[in-house]
Amino acid sequence: MSIHEDNNSIPNTGISGVYELLYATDNIDHALDYFNEFGFTPISEGGLTKEEATALYGYGSSLKSWRLQNGQIDSHGLIRLLKWDSFKSQGIGYMPPRTIGQRIAVMMTSDIYRIKDIYEEERNHGGKWSITEPIADDLFNLNTKNDGVFNKPTIVRENAVYGEFFNHIFFQRYGYTIEGYGTINTEAPLQTSECTHHDFFIDAENMDVMAFMCTALGMKPEEPPKLDGEWQKGPRSVFHLNPGDSHWYQGFVSPNNICGKVKFFIPTTQTTNKSNKQTMGDKGITMHSFYTDKLAYVYELVQEHGLNPTQLLKNEFGESCFTFTGNGKCHWQIIQKTLADIKHIPKTTLDVTLTK
Repeated sequence: MSIHEDNNSIPNTGISGVYELLYATDNIDHALDYFNEFGFTPISEGGLTKEEATALYGYGSSLKSWRLQNGQIDSHGLIRLLKWDSFKSQGIGYMPPRTIGQRIAVMMTSDIYRIKDIYEEERNHGGKWSITEPIADDLFNLNTKNDGVFNKPTIVRENAVYGEFFNHIFFQRYGYTIEGYGTINTEAPLQTSECTHHDFFIDAENMDVMAFMCTALGMKPEEPPKLDGEWQKGPRSVFHLNPGDSHWYQGFVSPNNICGKVKFFIPTTQTTNKSNKQTMGDKGITMHSFYTDKLAYVYELVQEHGLNPTQLLKNEFGESCFTFTGNGKCHWQIIQKTLADIKHIPKTTLDVTLTK
């Protein structure tokens, strides 16, 4: 029986939603300015010596790091900037979205067309950005044939912005809210939220290899794996799907937070594999972190799954943690934290509230 058919095999690990994406760049000033536009500001700085970084990350270079938080949301959706003393490579760079190894951060916005216009203007002046048209969808099947001026449709619009510097997906809600899943930072110039979820194009034969997300980390599958493709307007637009393109998809969510989800994609049609450019020491998004108040228990489970974690060590901010590379060639850091360390209390039930 596969994991999506038997949730009783999911251990109670206390795992969070994705706490941070770890993004490596050699231009920290630019990165700080860039993410500040979305509302992310530094809350911690730290570093590791070459020997410490080798032990924790398997890459032999000294490291400086900055932890960025969006508004008051400290339970999930943060960004950690990494600056290695010397970099391994330029990373994946400006590639099609379905490139294996590609990582994409997702945020909510209050004005998706404003976002689109801004990036199109950047592209018009030579910026390496590929921008998709915002596309509408009814995620919760709440609409009827009578929806219109007097009974306004309940939809979400999303678009993607893929760049040499970073990969984004943005979404905007119309006619409904979900408390705890995306909090717009009204002080931010671009009026966006924390990172609500994260997309991974992975190097794997099938989704069975990702079962460790449940049995080792304690995440819940949202649904069984399903085949998405260019016959669907959302995936066709957001992921640049050509006729005949498709991919297997499965999402996982923490039982302790409806936000900070992970979504994995396995292309079924030919695409480039750049997984070897998405490792620690490369530029770009190279790792994601979770936290738990049961670090020793999660460590034991990861060991039992043969995933070869590092020893329990201190990260750049003095937190007890370990790292490992999971199936699909994704890289993870698990941090010891308790809810007492978190000010924002995450939501554990997803409730759709209609506002139309």
